[in-house]
Amino acid sequence: MALADFRQRSGYLFLGVILGHILLISAQVQSSSGVPVLESVTFGVFSEVQRALSGGFSGIRHAWSGYIGLRNLKAENDELKRQLAAAQVAAQEQRALADRARGFQKLLELRDRVALATAAAEIIGGPASPDFRTLTIDKGTRDGLRPDMAVIAPEGVVGRLVVPSARSAKVQLLVDRNAAAGVIVERTRAQGVVVGTGDDRLQMQYVSEASDLTVGDIVVTSGIDTIYPKGLVVGRIEVVEKNGPAFKRIIVRPAVDFSRLAEVLVVLTPTAAKEAASGVSE
Repeated sequence: MALADFRQRSGYLFLGVILGHILLISAQVQSSSGVPVLESVTFGVFSEVQRALSGGFSGIRHAWSGYIGLRNLKAENDELKRQLAAAQVAAQEQRALADRARGFQKLLELRDRVALATAAAEIIGGPASPDFRTLTIDKGTRDGLRPDMAVIAPEGVVGRLVVPSARSAKVQLLVDRNAAAGVIVERTRAQGVVVGTGDDRLQMQYVSEASDLTVGDIVVTSGIDTIYPKGLVVGRIEVVEKNGPAFKRIIVRPAVDFSRLAEVLVVLTPTAAKEAASGVSE
């Protein structure tokens, strides 16, 4: 056993001596470029190690820079989205203000055109029940409003006041089932009464069989109902059906789009028919 260990150590020693000689010879022997072989080999090995380490550090540095760049890009993107959302909201507000200004401009033009005492009001509420076509305005008895005052828009007749309170009032739209107005056909002066149907159309009734009516005729208020001043636009005839000499059905499309109302005028001046009725009663 001792002999085997001695031989193994002797073999290691011999191998070490051989390697030492090789290193000494390499240190003395020069390559074709004049650099010792040992130095050239050692430099080559260490340069490859440095190259690998440098590539690894460079990859880590580029990966970190890319991560930081992505973080900055995301932050910039989020900021741009926030600015875009704010700009869109501002644009909507500007459009709303412009629409409101145009609405008030139309009301002013209507007020000058009808030559009646009126009060401008804004819509602040819709109907409490789908069975009734009403809306609520922001003016009431404190502003001189009373029941049965006509409510109009630049396009035509809206309805009448039914329940005024101190600071607001309920308006019954002309298309409500319980609403009606005396009317006259502008082209032929044929008279009748329009009544609400509960939807977005009016039905014209009590028209003489001899009347000349065609689709597209403009229908205006006649003033005989004591509520609506004479000459206000109600709408256009959309359907005319006859059963023999008699009219079976006359449908009028309102001039006002009730779903888009924002501002209205309340007519404060009594109609001539109402003043006449008041004089007779006195």
